[in-house]
Amino acid sequence: MDIKRSLVLLFSSYGCFLFAQEKTIDTVYVFDNQMSKVKLFHNVTTITPQDAEKNSTNLSELLRFQSAVYIKENGRGAVSSPSFRGTTASQTAFVWNGININSNFLGQGDVNNIPFGGFDQLIVKSGGGSVSYGSGAIGGSIHLNNNLDFNRGAHASLFSEAASFSTFNNLLKASYSNEKFSFKASGHYSISENDYEVENSNNYINRNGKYNNTNFNFSAAYKIAPHHQISWISEFFNGNQHYPIFFESQTPTKYETQNVRSLISWDWNKTKFSNSFKAAYTEENFQYFGNINGPKTSGGTGKNYILKNDFNYFIVPKLNFNLITEFQVNKGEGYASGIDHISRNVGSVAGLLRYFTTKDLRFEAGVKKDFVEDISSPLQFSFSGKWNATNWYDVGISASRNFRFPTFNDLYWSPGGNKDLKPETSYQFELRNQFNIAGVQLSVTPYYMKIKDMIQWLPSPLGYYSAFNTNRVESYGIESRIDYERKFGKHNLRTNLGYSYTKSTNLDTDKQLMYVPFHKLFGNIDYQYDFMRLYVQGMFNGLTYADTNEKREDALEPYFVMNAGVSATILKNYTVGFKVNNIFNQVYATTAFYPMPLRNYSVNLNINF
Repeated sequence: MDIKRSLVLLFSSYGCFLFAQEKTIDTVYVFDNQMSKVKLFHNVTTITPQDAEKNSTNLSELLRFQSAVYIKENGRGAVSSPSFRGTTASQTAFVWNGININSNFLGQGDVNNIPFGGFDQLIVKSGGGSVSYGSGAIGGSIHLNNNLDFNRGAHASLFSEAASFSTFNNLLKASYSNEKFSFKASGHYSISENDYEVENSNNYINRNGKYNNTNFNFSAAYKIAPHHQISWISEFFNGNQHYPIFFESQTPTKYETQNVRSLISWDWNKTKFSNSFKAAYTEENFQYFGNINGPKTSGGTGKNYILKNDFNYFIVPKLNFNLITEFQVNKGEGYASGIDHISRNVGSVAGLLRYFTTKDLRFEAGVKKDFVEDISSPLQFSFSGKWNATNWYDVGISASRNFRFPTFNDLYWSPGGNKDLKPETSYQFELRNQFNIAGVQLSVTPYYMKIKDMIQWLPSPLGYYSAFNTNRVESYGIESRIDYERKFGKHNLRTNLGYSYTKSTNLDTDKQLMYVPFHKLFGNIDYQYDFMRLYVQGMFNGLTYADTNEKREDALEPYFVMNAGVSATILKNYTVGFKVNNIFNQVYATTAFYPMPLRNYSVNLNINF
């Protein structure tokens, strides 16, 4: 019997805390144990490894075509950042197996330097989540999760792809598990010359655009006693990006990064309570080269030592108390930045109460206080409720206060850092409506958000850029999505269509924030018959201003991009696929001056052992 697994099943099926039932099942251990609770109250988008293969180039492409997130990318494979609901990249939390991994220096993650090939699921959550996932979870959060299966024996798979612009992707996975022990490993390597041309956009050539990256994942779990389990996971990443230049006469530059993440967890699960204690270490190293053939011109090293405890107690079958405590030591050392051996202690205490009146009505209330060295942090709160009004309609509400504290660059960069900065804070409200009629699931979520003390780098009277608490930002809009799936005989059809409208205004200037499109539409159609599979996906992006003054002549024009792919499974274990990206040869850019590729192709082979 696995108590934790039974409770998770009850969470998903009935939406209430009941004492676990006796059942012998193959168990699954999930490192991010908060996510099973988040799903009870919030709509999330889950992207499986099979869906990720449709957009295997990088994480930017995957999020662009399969979620409502706007991705600003300086050309294919280059610097890339996300935007949720009209916020900035710094207001998006990247969460690795329950641990916030945003950079100590920039306070954000470079999407193309976050590998996704070795993960078991990618989860996209819109809306604030600082109570559960910490600083930066204002606009939304992106979760990269691994899990470990028991009683599954030995398995292995190889995914290999060759694509346009001398691009090659290879991913190898292997796993073994029995009743008490589970182990999983993966290795991913990607390389591309990335020298595409866009003749219809001023004859643009992506000069000096090559990139390569390597990633390894290792994880294991052991059941040391009937109610106790020890788990471990580690990830190692090495990336190299060359930054595009416009003319041959320009000096080519590049950026290199090396990241290490490691986590040990001790889980104790009983009928009425559970406790998960985690100790984690994360490290980021980066170097910028003003000349690819010269020594580094700037860089830095950030290290985080993290202790986190998640305690759940079932007061009565319908009432659950959740206490989350965390302590971190954040260290940073810059090169040619004025940041010299910085250390900061960060602690937090969060309490959440969940009450289930019936299996159709549930509430959650949470409060959290952060203790950040030398920074006054606000009290955060969250409230969510969900009501299954009928068998075809659910309604949910959420209100929260979220925050982001200043980064090392914001505080200590020389010149320009500002030690007097205050944290950004936001208030958010959303109303979730979900309909399920004749197998069609429709979700419609209007939302409102207000941010104050936003941190921006602006020209100072001394002639250089400096960090200031400036703008008040108001963002409102709607997110909607339709999902439909049907199986009949050997036929299987899955479709989804998402639309979002975003109005994000700087209240000091009454202008739309830059790189926040008013409209985004994305959709996927996946059809499978016996051993054949066909998919089509499309993405429309509306008018997007590329400056803070809403200059129409400098804005990114609306565009529609469509991809398609086909695959065939041979002898059960071999799958061969072919993809066409940007079928209609659309000229488009997600960042001014950096067009994305025109029509391009790839072939892939997937082998299961």
